[in-house]
Amino acid sequence: MKEKKLEKLQKKLRNYFIKKGVKMIAPETVFFSNDTKIGKKVVIEPYVVISKKVKIGNNVTISSFSHLEGAKLEKNVTIGPYARIRPGSHFLPGSKAGNFVETKNSKIKSKSKVNHLSY
Repeated sequence: MKEKKLEKLQKKLRNYFIKKGVKMIAPETVFFSNDTKIGKKVVIEPYVVISKKVKIGNNVTISSFSHLEGAKLEKNVTIGPYARIRPGSHFLPGSKAGNFVETKNSKIKSKSKVNHLSY
């Protein structure tokens, strides 16, 4: 019974964000927390998990197999693929976290890049 409720909630959240203009490549593989905030012109690729306390600005791209929790992404940010963005991470405009990057309690300055295999 609980699984049906979770499934229904995820479907509701996906539809809500799609109506707000979020582009999801494979919506059935993207999972949201009910407190997620998302701006305009956001692209979310398949197999992304967005957990509690995440704020996503405008023109953000989140690539496949990324997991975000307790993070703030300002405008024009790129995340992933395979990124793990943990609580306290703050990405300023134009910054990027590449593949296999993990951040926690970090402030990534404007136009900075944290590329491949960083922690």
